[in-house]
Amino acid sequence: MDNKEMMPTKISIKDKKHMLKGEVIRAAVFSRSKVMEVITEDHESYYLIYYKQSLIFGGKLDHVEEGTFIHKAIHEGILIESPHPILSALIPHVNVTIPNKSNLFSHLELHYSPQEMVYILTTLDSFFEKELLIKTIDKIFFHFRRNGKFMKSFQVLQMLAAFAPDWKSAQERLVSQEFSSYHHFYHSSSLPEIQAKDPLFVELHCFKNRSNANKRIVLEEILSKDDSVDGLLLWLETSDKLQTANNSIEKYTGIALRFVTMEEWMLILGKININPFQALPDSKSMIEKMLQTGKYEQAALCLLNFIDDLPASYSAILLTIWEHSDPKFVLAHFDEFIKLLQHLPNSEKTKQFEQKVFQFAEILLKEYDLKTVYEKLLPITKVIPNLEVIRKIREMVKLVEDPDRMMELGDYYAEFKQFDQAIDCFFWEMEMQPENPSPVRKISKMYQSKGMAKEASAYQKIFAQLKSNQETR
Repeated sequence: MDNKEMMPTKISIKDKKHMLKGEVIRAAVFSRSKVMEVITEDHESYYLIYYKQSLIFGGKLDHVEEGTFIHKAIHEGILIESPHPILSALIPHVNVTIPNKSNLFSHLELHYSPQEMVYILTTLDSFFEKELLIKTIDKIFFHFRRNGKFMKSFQVLQMLAAFAPDWKSAQERLVSQEFSSYHHFYHSSSLPEIQAKDPLFVELHCFKNRSNANKRIVLEEILSKDDSVDGLLLWLETSDKLQTANNSIEKYTGIALRFVTMEEWMLILGKININPFQALPDSKSMIEKMLQTGKYEQAALCLLNFIDDLPASYSAILLTIWEHSDPKFVLAHFDEFIKLLQHLPNSEKTKQFEQKVFQFAEILLKEYDLKTVYEKLLPITKVIPNLEVIRKIREMVKLVEDPDRMMELGDYYAEFKQFDQAIDCFFWEMEMQPENPSPVRKISKMYQSKGMAKEASAYQKIFAQLKSNQETR
């Protein structure tokens, strides 16, 4: 569903001494990390990296290099593109300060476990030289090994080998005799057994392999213990790809309502082709509340994708949406509104429909030629035949090819408030009949309608002179 009527997610960034305002255009969730892509008011691209709910680092990037964590998150993570109600839930604070680069590593060492720090370092390769990150991770590995903590050193080594697959030293150590027992443990044990010793590894592994049903179930269990929105995003992604919401929709509706409103949740379900009017028992009353508060277009966005599946009891709601939706909004969703009209009883297709279609024609004539306008409006005749507006547009298409009927075409343009086109037609007629005061009078009226009093007055004087000349003959 088109969701452009949703509000964008704004954010303010303090980068050193500079304050920047921007809009989050997309977010990518990759296991415990999140990447926010922000476009500033100066059209610069900023990327912010979070670990869980904490901003780790960020900065301006002209492009995202292939192979970096940011690139992987965008292409392999769960992507949420703006505008989307859940984006706001992913951002703990709308005012952020990018940490100082020079003391970032010492800050990480102070606030995170060594294993978490290693994982976080692997997410920063768009902002730090990869060699520096490898060297820092390697120091942590050797620190554990020197202190006899071989399990922890192996955990670090696995992340290092995945981060730098071309680094021969890490690959050789990974399969060395020294770590053979740990290597065997990770390759022969069940996920629950590994999770008991290395929950971060299991979470990362299951996220990367979440297309596997068994590993997705493990990941769902892990995320269900967290108070974040990530479990909801995993369910949305799975439901979208597999089109299987099954009985879990009630559970995830409860979770969703901690982060978004019921109205927003209905829109989100619509985006992944889950019919909220079948899945949510209170959906009709929610739509009625939207209409009562004047949210006609938001109600339309919830409904339009599911018009064919709505029961007859929604006819009054559909009529209210049609009558109160802004014409520009209707045109932006015209195909869906044609379906909406098909579900209204013929008795409801009143004179107001003619006025509404007249407004459509006014808007379209400002952007398109007559033939295109006619073609765009033609589908509505299948629902409401014999519309006078359509007849007039059809007649105008014919008149364009007839230079002897420019006055008539100009009158039609004037009726649709297309004053410039009307003036062009009347000018043509004035040149063809320089002694005829009628086109001059019409030109004066058109300028008056445009609020151009000086021009209107000038042509009024010409009209008066021509009229006088006629009377003295």
